[in-house]
Amino acid sequence: MQWQTARFLLDLDQPKVMGIVNVTPDSFSDGGRFVSTRTALEHCEELVREGADILDIGGESSRPGTPPVPLEEERARVMPVLREAVRLGVPLSVDTYKPEIMQEALDLGVDILNDIWALQRPGALDVVAGHPSCGVCLMHMHGEPQTMQRAPMQGDAVPQVRDFLRDRSEALRRRGVSVTRIAWDPGIGFGKTVEQNFALLARQRELLHEGYPLLAGWSRKSSLGAVTGAAVQDRLVPSVAAALLAVDRGACIVRVHDVRETVAALKVWSAMQSAPGP
Repeated sequence: MQWQTARFLLDLDQPKVMGIVNVTPDSFSDGGRFVSTRTALEHCEELVREGADILDIGGESSRPGTPPVPLEEERARVMPVLREAVRLGVPLSVDTYKPEIMQEALDLGVDILNDIWALQRPGALDVVAGHPSCGVCLMHMHGEPQTMQRAPMQGDAVPQVRDFLRDRSEALRRRGVSVTRIAWDPGIGFGKTVEQNFALLARQRELLHEGYPLLAGWSRKSSLGAVTGAAVQDRLVPSVAAALLAVDRGACIVRVHDVRETVAALKVWSAMQSAPGP
């Protein structure tokens, strides 16, 4: 399987690690640590040294209850970082749902649009359809960040997530966007209960039948805290375990904060996969 992005054709036969760079003061995990352009770029460089295959840069927190960030503020946060990070030699993703930011990022040479709203905002679909090759990650979210955990989705999450992502993918394909440019993210923690999140992990292979590569984002999520009792800053081991379980169930990309540790764990997994059988 391959994922076509603006500058890179990614071979997904081996899982890829997407390193998270939050240029925000209020991210649930590392808010404020990389809010300046300088510290964000230093973090980008560090994640590449640690083995990140992709960098995902975002300027608006999507943690539950967070108010939206005005366009100009998000632009001021992310554009200076994207402008420099695009030179680091790895695929660059921008985590945004605003079509204005999407277009400006693509104009800078960014490779992937990572949208928690799955291109539902007016104009977002047009941006992707108007670009010849950028990659796009469509995520499932029930509700919106401000209210999603007050009233989580009901029933079996797996078919609901699958059907939603299939519909959004078909909307892109009707606009001429190749299937090779589209990846799916089931949206762990976005308007779902702890039980639904783990059902999505346990039955993740059911999401693979449509043929799209799957991106899994379990890093430091509250569901890991719910089952371990670990605070956000103590969720390294659960996060790496969830990333490995996701890869073992067919995920091609894992979006993580702890790149070095995840890369090391995946090397062990890969060695086991390539070991000779009896």
